[in-house]
Amino acid sequence: MSGRTDELIASLAAQARPVKRLWPPALRAAVWLVLLLAICTAIVALWADIPDCLRRNAGVRPMLAWACSLMTGASAIVAAAYLAMPDRSRRWAWAPVPFLAAWLVLSDIGCIGLDPHPQGDSGMCFAFILGAGVPITLFLLWRLGRARPMDAWLVMGMGGLGAAGLAAALLQFFHPFPITFMDLGVHLAGVAVIVFGGGVAGRFFGRLRSPTNI
Repeated sequence: MSGRTDELIASLAAQARPVKRLWPPALRAAVWLVLLLAICTAIVALWADIPDCLRRNAGVRPMLAWACSLMTGASAIVAAAYLAMPDRSRRWAWAPVPFLAAWLVLSDIGCIGLDPHPQGDSGMCFAFILGAGVPITLFLLWRLGRARPMDAWLVMGMGGLGAAGLAAALLQFFHPFPITFMDLGVHLAGVAVIVFGGGVAGRFFGRLRSPTNI
């Protein structure tokens, strides 16, 4: 029996390959955010009507709501990078909560007294959030999966929230009218779909990737 054990150990040792150590979570998240924000900036520069966007979002409240949606996305991506590491605290899941709460409150205040937009463009907002959020979620699934997270559902659910937050922040540059209650509900539905989809994807695919250096 001892001989077989020694043979097994020798066989495994012969097949072992060096594993590159992952970069620190903060650095990994920073690299991802720089790349994603650069892409979003390019999209805005190429296709957004900046003067019209500034006119529609004039005032402190709309700017704060936009900043909170952006911070929700950024903090969720940082939290996902930390949660993917088994030695990091699960408390990182709370990181985006203050920004998410502020985003919802500020958006809700902005909806008071506004009627639904008569042209019914809310469906386009839902499609925009999905169209922007799904590619970001897939990118994060690819990168976060390299850490082989123990709790892949939580990690990619948080990654989905990050993707949805960035997508919602990007949407504000193309939203043709002030946000109404109907729009807010549609936006939240899009966020929920991205978060749930990210969690499901993480549950089934998050552990299939091998470790890498980033």
